[in-house]
This record gives sequence, C-alpha cells and structure tokens, in this order.
Amino acid sequence: MPDEKKDREAPGAVQEASGKKPGSLLTGVAFTYCPGSGCTHGSLNRLLAGIIGELGIRSKVILVGPVGCAEGIVKYIDVDAVEAPHGRATAVATGIKRSLPDRVVITYQGDGDLAAIGIAEVMHAAIRGERISTVFLNNTVFGMTGGQMAPTSLIGQRTTTTPFGRDAQLSGMPFHVAEILTRLPGTAYVARTAMNSTANVAVTREAILRALEAQMQDRGFSIVEVMGICPVGWKMTPRDANTHLSDQIIGEYPLQLFKDCVGSCDGGTGDGQVGPWTGDGGRGPQG
Repeated sequence: MPDEKKDREAPGAVQEASGKKPGSLLTGVAFTYCPGSGCTHGSLNRLLAGIIGELGIRSKVILVGPVGCAEGIVKYIDVDAVEAPHGRATAVATGIKRSLPDRVVITYQGDGDLAAIGIAEVMHAAIRGERISTVFLNNTVFGMTGGQMAPTSLIGQRTTTTPFGRDAQLSGMPFHVAEILTRLPGTAYVARTAMNSTANVAVTREAILRALEAQMQDRGFSIVEVMGICPVGWKMTPRDANTHLSDQIIGEYPLQLFKDCVGSCDGGTGDGQVGPWTGDGGRGPQG
C-alpha cells in the first residue's frame, strides 16, 4: 500500500532499473509495449508517474487501467490500482471516487477502449461532472488486437479492417472526443496535447497537472487527450510515425486547450472554453 513516508522519499531513493527517472514512481517492471517500436505509452506512463511523485499524492491516487495496450500501466506505476472491464474505466472510477471522495482517481485509456466500447461511460461521467481525471492516449488505431480501425482513425487510414483506407461513407468520420466533451457543463478541464516533441511533452505535463488540480478542487470531470504514435499498428518506423503524427494527424486533431474551469470558469466564452493554446510564452503545443 502507498504510504506518506514513500511520498516524502528523496528523488535519489528511486532505483534506476528499467530506465526510470529519479523521483518517478515506476515499479521497475519492464514495459511490454511493443519493445523497440517507439510506442507512446511508455513515455506517457513515465510522465504520469513523475507527475504523481511531484505532487506528493502517491498515497491518495487510485489508478484505473483499461483493457488494451494501456492495461499494463497498473503494474508499471507504484500506486493503488485496479483494472476495469473493457471500456468501463470511468464507470469503475466513478464508484471508487464516490466511495472514497478524498482519493485522486485517474483513468488511463486508449482510443479503442474510451472512444469505442467505453464512449457511453465517459460521456455520462462527463455529463454528471464526476470528480475524476482521464488521461486518454489517442493513436488512431486498435493496437493490441492487431491494428484495426478505431473511431478516431483518419479518413484514408489503412488498417487491418480498412485495407484500402477508411471510407467516410462506410465508416463515418473521425470521432473528436475532446470537442464533444467540451460542450458538456459537467466537464471542468478539457485539453488535447501531443508527445511528438520536447515542447509538447512539457505542455502535456502541465495539462495533466491542471486536470488533477480540477479534480482536487472538486470542479468536475477532467480529461487530457494525448496524441501519440503506434508504429507497429501504422506499419511505420518510429521516425516516420512521429512525422506522420506531426504532419497529418494533428491536422485532424488540433492541439488545443478547450476548457479550463480550474479556479473559476472565466474562459473566453464565459463557460471555461478558452480556444487555442495561448499565454504560455510560445511553449504551447506545436505540430
């Protein structure tokens, strides 16, 4: 069980096994995210572990993992954790938060888990304004099951179920989760970031910190959609996948701070909707 003593441990007390950084809460269990592929999950797991350690909230965090590639997070970060049935992470998180309102409850989900089978759960959690936070990695494909089309796949994207490219007439348009959740009054913080550059990783860190702050201030539901790469599912090298993310995917999914009700809801439209990233000294997300 996490305890306050470990929360206060000096950064140097954390072992360097498995490449984890001093001060993080990685368990040292080796990542199994398509080794050597450049998958974004590993770096995002490290980032989240570091944020939890930085805030000193290890003993308060309960992490809810999904089904899919992202399920490994429950064994990679040394906090209390539970793995939910497929798509049900926000429903499980709701039960935990309502039973233990003093805990900081975080779901970590991919686009297949959240935007496909789990869309009803995340929508209703947002509608109700549940005091939970979701870190949502969108790589536009079902990774673990073999690279099938996801709700977020781009038009023309080749997958194992769309070998000739996604056709809008057959499969509809890409699903923009952040834009939809922004319109719900129960959401307190909604942002879309990316992990394709050092600057964008820094912004992703700030966004997750802000999302957790929204929960700890009892403001409502918070979500950070993080655009990442799946080189194996995309059948690309890591370098080509990162270029594809920058040149193509971010064109479909613009990086943006959509809503910020932390402290107050005095955004650009009076309801916390603040528009494109601004006011960050030029350090905002970049394609």
